[in-house]
Amino acid sequence: MVSVPKELRARTSSPDRTRAIAAALAGVSRPGDLVLLSGDLGAGKTTFTQGFAAALGVTEPVTSPTFTLLNAYEGRVRILHADVYRMEVLQEVFDLGLHESLDDGDIALVEWGDAASAALPVERLEIALRFGKGDDDRFIELRAIGASWADRNESLAAALEPFG
Repeated sequence: MVSVPKELRARTSSPDRTRAIAAALAGVSRPGDLVLLSGDLGAGKTTFTQGFAAALGVTEPVTSPTFTLLNAYEGRVRILHADVYRMEVLQEVFDLGLHESLDDGDIALVEWGDAASAALPVERLEIALRFGKGDDDRFIELRAIGASWADRNESLAAALEPFG
């Protein structure tokens, strides 16, 4: 397993800045990528996904998939946005069909993905959103796992540089 150095972090103080960070990271993404999002309720996982999807040409509103479990958005590449918060067994995560969709070239962002990581491909980018002191302050930490992401270490660091 290859991990990106821990210094890949960003700070944000507004939802718009969170979307901008996500957009910068979307520029490093490739078809077939898996992005796992973690953080407490209200930390900005859906806000992050909005910025990521917009950067890849999605024009429709991106909303939380908490009750639908999976939303699909068409852009330059199809974006799958899943929420596994309410899933009780790992088989439910397999049933979403993310493995097959990634093989087809979709990009998947999975909220609460840390809770279901055992049922998801190992090759992934893990993004943790943590609350800061102010109401809109967040810390965003990245951990890249797998050779594909390791090849993009420098690109990930460059994308985050303006948001140090």
